[in-house]
Amino acid sequence: MSTATPPVSGKLFGLFCLASYLLSLSYGSTFLLSLLIGSRGGNEHDAGSVISAAMLSTFVAVIVSGHLSDLLGAARSVALFGILLVAASLGFAVTPGFGNLLMFFGLLLGLGWGVFYTLGPIIVASLVTPTQRAKYFALLSGSMMTGIGSGPLLGRAANALGYPVTTAFYVAATASLIGVLLFWRLDRHLKTASVQSAAVSRISWRAAAQVLSSRAVLPIIMVGLGGCVFGGLSSFQTSYAAARSLDYSLFFLGFMSAAISSRMLIASIVVKRDPLRASCLLSGLMMGSILMFGFVVDDGFSYLLAAVMLGIGYGLTYSVINALAANEAPVGTTAQSLLLFSLSYFIGVFGFPLLAGKIIVELGMSTLLRTVLAVASINWLITVGRLIWRRVATAGRCNGSEPFVVHQAPNRRGVDQRSTTHRNEEVPMNVDKTWKKKS
Repeated sequence: MSTATPPVSGKLFGLFCLASYLLSLSYGSTFLLSLLIGSRGGNEHDAGSVISAAMLSTFVAVIVSGHLSDLLGAARSVALFGILLVAASLGFAVTPGFGNLLMFFGLLLGLGWGVFYTLGPIIVASLVTPTQRAKYFALLSGSMMTGIGSGPLLGRAANALGYPVTTAFYVAATASLIGVLLFWRLDRHLKTASVQSAAVSRISWRAAAQVLSSRAVLPIIMVGLGGCVFGGLSSFQTSYAAARSLDYSLFFLGFMSAAISSRMLIASIVVKRDPLRASCLLSGLMMGSILMFGFVVDDGFSYLLAAVMLGIGYGLTYSVINALAANEAPVGTTAQSLLLFSLSYFIGVFGFPLLAGKIIVELGMSTLLRTVLAVASINWLITVGRLIWRRVATAGRCNGSEPFVVHQAPNRRGVDQRSTTHRNEEVPMNVDKTWKKKS
């Protein structure tokens, strides 16, 4: 009798993704803050300050989300804090001018989005086996990206129909409220469908130290750098498009369609390949898109093409490193690794816009693009470094630098008895030939 774990119910996971899409609209609408605040007399630095206020509250959200999950359940926790996303979207719409009240709603946004974004992958990790994670992480992130990309398009549609940009925030608030109700209703069904044993999700200094001293720290760093790229480009895309007489909706259409289609159609193929090679190639594609934004974009087609490249590069890289963060974490710390993964992402996506807005106001958009390119280059170099290190380590084993693995006498059946220290790694064939010559 087969003991393989069947995939999670398609209907249940579909509703989970729909609820995730609806909640994500509230965060996506924040990419219109630069436009909204500009219409009220503010500038990009002011918009960056509001967005970065969310970074402070996400620290709290990440720390408490694990405790909430253990106490109330992950889905119920998302539902409760999703109400804050509704309040934040309404607050952005109704607050006149620019002031501390907008900063307050930025803090609410960080709390709500932080809990949802952190617990979403943990819910997925509890529903599927480790071998299924990459696929289902891609489906979840694709749903979230659809909502994020739809937020700015709501503003463009409102403008085309003659409505103010605040209409997009009202629609996002309504959609998020529906998402809250769905998560509340799904809680019992998600718990029943869980295939993983109940594990403690709360973060601790000991668990954090375990994760950060393992290989999982590298994808955690990478997602923070990727968040800087995404947050820096997306938060001020309305300003970039206006400076070049372009339609900002082209960016979000291109980015969203590419990120979603690649995650839904290509991710299942990519995740079966070497994750280090895949992340290296995709990070390089992301760098290429930034070069296009800086030096090539001069019309609608090139603008759309650069957005598509960014969507594919960023979208697929995220899926790959999300799975790496879960699978490279020490045993028993998967949930904590995903918490730190989310925290790193929030530092980048919410923290970097503050610096980005200041750079735009004081030094111009071209300086911002060069800064984002430098960040993306560091991200790419991490993957290059991992590939080089792996090749050097493999070459060292081939050259006999680990004699305790290679120089084992054959047993009575004529089979090499290698150390179980490297039982998950294949010893290259040329090592076996070398041993045979020596023997």
